[in-house]
Amino acid sequence: MIASVGLIAIYSATLGPVSQFLPSYIQDNFSRQLIWISISLVALISIQFISPRTFQGLAYILYGLCLILAIVTLFAGVEVSGSRSWLSIFGLRLQVSEFMKLATILAVASYLTHRRDMSVGNLKTALTTVLMITVPVIIILLQNDTGTAIILLTLIPVVLFWSGLPYGISLLIISPAIIGYFTVIGLPYGIISALVLTISIFFLQRTKWLNISALLLGIIVVIGTEVGLEQILQPHQRARIEAFVNPSLDPQGAGWNVLQAKTAIGSGGFSGKGFMEGTQTQLRFLPEQWTDFVYCVVGEEFGFLGSSMLLILYGLLFLKLLSMAGAHKHPFAQLVIVCVTFIYFAHFLVNIGSATAMLPIMGVPLPFVSYGGSAFLANTIMLAICLNMDLNKRSFSIYR
Repeated sequence: MIASVGLIAIYSATLGPVSQFLPSYIQDNFSRQLIWISISLVALISIQFISPRTFQGLAYILYGLCLILAIVTLFAGVEVSGSRSWLSIFGLRLQVSEFMKLATILAVASYLTHRRDMSVGNLKTALTTVLMITVPVIIILLQNDTGTAIILLTLIPVVLFWSGLPYGISLLIISPAIIGYFTVIGLPYGIISALVLTISIFFLQRTKWLNISALLLGIIVVIGTEVGLEQILQPHQRARIEAFVNPSLDPQGAGWNVLQAKTAIGSGGFSGKGFMEGTQTQLRFLPEQWTDFVYCVVGEEFGFLGSSMLLILYGLLFLKLLSMAGAHKHPFAQLVIVCVTFIYFAHFLVNIGSATAMLPIMGVPLPFVSYGGSAFLANTIMLAICLNMDLNKRSFSIYR
């Protein structure tokens, strides 16, 4: 269902009246997406015949292979929209970072499955886990693919929390991102968020060193964010952030994408303007409307009803996956399904947050909806592995 919504939106965004403004290779996006969906369906069915223990056994091998391919991509990759993330293999372009997410999940889950004693006193396990995620993040950042790197980085608190790390430390780990976000909006908001998080950590875990660390970290993040905004960032980078906070400051420049996205969604009203009837979409005001801003196409042409239905479908997907994780007894399967769910949710949150001006634009696709063969295939493989583990939950026992 979600993929069907994506196909409808991509068709409208590339083959509707807007096609007269688009080059031929963009007009071919719909047919290419159909091919990738077909390949993905074959992969989904094929994976169901593989033993779930195979994924655990091959986890480190796949992780190492993807790391090697990611490094090769740095030097021999194809550059698209400023990011050197694609590798041409036998004439087929693959975005290695998409598959790096899956390989990292499998490797981290395999590592933590054998080390369930996560605690403050077992920092070696925690640091190793963080390192396993940070290494691919650094490589992806060097490829200039910031959005994917951020998505992968958000796995750190999830895997540590799910593996038994105390609530207070888990909150401490994610606090810099929360404080930094509110500091960008405004210094008073940053200070308030730092105080709220410090108090929350105090009530969650009354440990002196942890509370002092939370307070100091909050101060450092607030000051560091302010200094970074004023002294370190380049003018065009500051302009993007200012456009996020107040896009009307530069409506013809940095704020253009945000304003057009909001206009498209708002103009859709309750029931939308109709298929291939959206003015923002068909007159080519929306940037990257088949990928990063595909949600705006849905919002404009199908309105509140259509966009809400899409949100409900995603909600059902997330709940189903979490239900699978809860019903499974094997820690490896549990952690894999939880991480896959969070990867989907992070993509969902960042993409729609960017389209609705709730988050800065990061160029992150919407799972199963945005155009992109590598992303669709990687997301389908992740879903297929989750289904495989759910179907084999009785045979995939922790005791065997």
